[in-house]
Amino acid sequence: MTRKCVLATSQLNQWSLDYDGNRDRIIEAITTAKAAQATLILTPELCIPGYGLLDHWLENDVYANSWDIVAEIITRDDCQDIIIDLGLPVQHRSCSYNARVIALNGEILAVRPKLDLANDGNFREMRYFTPWPRGRVDDYLLPPVIQQLPRKQEQCRIGEVAFQAKDGSFVSETCEELWTPNSPHIQYTLAGIEIVLNSSGSHHELRKLDTRINLILEATSNGGVYMYSNQRGCDGDRLYYDGCALIMNSGNILAQGSQFSLRDVEVQTAVVDLDEIWAQRRSPSRGMQANEPWVQKLERIKVDFNLCGKNLAPDLTQAIKPRYHLPEEEIALGPACWMWDYLRRSKAAGFLVPLSGGIDSCATATIVYSMCRLVIAAIKAGNEVVIADAQRLASGQDPRSLTAEQFCNKIFSTVFMGMKQQSSKETRGRAIDLAAAIGANHIDTNIDEMVQSLHSVVSKTLNIEPKFKVHGGTQTENLALQNFQSRSRMVLAYALGQLLPFSRGGNGGLLVLGSANVDECLRGYLTKYDASSADINPIGGISKTDLKRFIKWAETNFDLPVLQQFLDAVPTAELEPITDTYVQSDEADMGFTYDELSTLGRRRKADKLGMVGMYERLVEEWKDRMTPREVYKKVRDFMYYYAINRHKMTTMTPGLYLESYTPDDNRYDLRPFLYPKFTFEHRKIENMLKKMEEGQAGVNGA
Repeated sequence: MTRKCVLATSQLNQWSLDYDGNRDRIIEAITTAKAAQATLILTPELCIPGYGLLDHWLENDVYANSWDIVAEIITRDDCQDIIIDLGLPVQHRSCSYNARVIALNGEILAVRPKLDLANDGNFREMRYFTPWPRGRVDDYLLPPVIQQLPRKQEQCRIGEVAFQAKDGSFVSETCEELWTPNSPHIQYTLAGIEIVLNSSGSHHELRKLDTRINLILEATSNGGVYMYSNQRGCDGDRLYYDGCALIMNSGNILAQGSQFSLRDVEVQTAVVDLDEIWAQRRSPSRGMQANEPWVQKLERIKVDFNLCGKNLAPDLTQAIKPRYHLPEEEIALGPACWMWDYLRRSKAAGFLVPLSGGIDSCATATIVYSMCRLVIAAIKAGNEVVIADAQRLASGQDPRSLTAEQFCNKIFSTVFMGMKQQSSKETRGRAIDLAAAIGANHIDTNIDEMVQSLHSVVSKTLNIEPKFKVHGGTQTENLALQNFQSRSRMVLAYALGQLLPFSRGGNGGLLVLGSANVDECLRGYLTKYDASSADINPIGGISKTDLKRFIKWAETNFDLPVLQQFLDAVPTAELEPITDTYVQSDEADMGFTYDELSTLGRRRKADKLGMVGMYERLVEEWKDRMTPREVYKKVRDFMYYYAINRHKMTTMTPGLYLESYTPDDNRYDLRPFLYPKFTFEHRKIENMLKKMEEGQAGVNGA
């Protein structure tokens, strides 16, 4: 007899500590799944309190409040007759666990704690939670708010358990457990479990989705259904969770949610035949492994419920191909969705960016425009949540009547803060043209008076007259005068951000956007507390190389021919006077190309190489481009500038994480900001070079 059932998974835009909002989004997902005849629904990891609570996880309130929400959900009339897999933290015998609570018709079937915790990169789960030992199962005393419900249930099982319904079996797996070499689903599928549920809080990283999908495809290759649920949106921090909920069966994708969207609730369903799984599991070698004692010891909770409908009408869901975005599209969409969440939840009036005429601030402005395009598209699609938020931002005008450019003008201001001797007409013109193309409210001004006032105060105070390098000044004077300008721009940007809405007849203030990229942060090629200091930075985790690819993509896909001007321009900070023989160049100042910085950054962080290891790797990688001694100079100079400028990262604007080598000191890249001179490493590499050069000289002499 065919065992046909409808399964549902979800991606929810949950927000840390937003208990009411999170509850309502969960309930909407459950009712949507029920309308599709689903008998089981999966929700994201820690979806009740939100995932990114950080040190709020140390508060007992979070645990009590989460159980309050569980009680509200499982007792609602419209949340009955469906198995619900919910994410929340639990406490058991004085330990805290990241857990799943599986419920049906007002009863807690079991609590399933997370076995393997994410504890590297962006994640610190072991700071807050304890990993549950594999195979352990206890009795769990339910909190009073659950005991007082009509069922008067006092306890349930807690641990690594499976669930046996009348006509099928399922089990929970949580996020990191999928990524470990010895994933629990290996045992579960060998034990004959038909459906594996994985709830996740998986963040967006460029080019990461294919890895995630491949892991799940591999997990189902020997037969079985794998359901994946993920958070989506800005959880109040530097990460964007990219949804993409999935249902797979025996190596085939049946359903895939959107990766970037402004929808708060999205439910994916699939109709599967559990009998078809057995055809994939008839290998004799699998049968032998399935009878190993460690496989069959998995405790099963009996569930008096049918997963499969007797008269289920829908046809089986057919396999689809996975959907991937180009990295350029990911940059256009991921940061845009993150920024919209941040804007609507912060209740700010909009954004302001100092638009310099360079490619970094150009990319930031273009991402804001991408956000406006997404907002208008969501409005046209009838998204009532987006319409309500856009109504507040549109100064009383009906957002349904606006174009993306008109909405951009309502919420986005750009400002070119030039200097008469330093700013070229080309950069000023590019800023004007880009602002006009995307509809931004643009201000074109000079800051000579501000800078000259600071110059005068310093000169009188110290009784000196600092000069630029091109006017005969020292490097110290030259750097100080550049910083007079850059820091003045930060002051003016915040002044305008606070007063621009008022000057236009509105209320509130604008969030100031930063535009320092990953590679400049690595090199320290920015001024602390200059225009890179802002409220948030949408490109703070993106390399210059990827930004250029994004701008090229946006030129065509957003119909913005003005962007080609930014690609053609030589990157320059324009902080020194322009003369007939000198124009400041970023790459010349840094001593590195942006591609070189990107490579050095990946070797340092993603590949976990120190100075010597970096040199040894790059001698091979760059052997067709430079000599070993030239490679050494690049590595030595990179680490020198990285070390002396590392302190700047401690004050950097929170940037959206997107690249695996971001130097974000606040969370991702936990390294010192006071370094020695690397004399030991220099000596070691120089000895290696000496042997290489002596050997080469011997070969040439022969």
